[in-house]
Amino acid sequence: MVNPLENLTSTNTCGSLIFCKECGNLLDMLGDNDIIVCGMCGLTQKTDAFGDFEVITRSSEHAFPSALKNKRSLVQQQPKKREAAATIKEKCPKCGAPEMSFHTMQLRSADEGQTVFYNCTKCGYKYSINS
Repeated sequence: MVNPLENLTSTNTCGSLIFCKECGNLLDMLGDNDIIVCGMCGLTQKTDAFGDFEVITRSSEHAFPSALKNKRSLVQQQPKKREAAATIKEKCPKCGAPEMSFHTMQLRSADEGQTVFYNCTKCGYKYSINS
């Protein structure tokens, strides 16, 4: 006959959850009592058997979504590689080079114009204009 008060094996635990050895029911930890009684099959077990378990928990980085975390991840993403910028005959305000590269982005509301970003191909000077 199996002694119902013998120590548990690791097959009766899953993280911090403890299951009955006989029927597999999830056991309730009841305060300061010395024994735990299974509500399904009536098996009794000493609480001492559960005292030395090390519980390690891990969670996925997506387990607890928040608006702040989502904003932070958007900012920290690697910038997408842009297609080669177009060039235009525009004089650089800094070095006077006759040609600059440019690209556009819609940064303001949809009913307003887009922003044009200029980059000097000679000295690297950058500026933008809202069109």
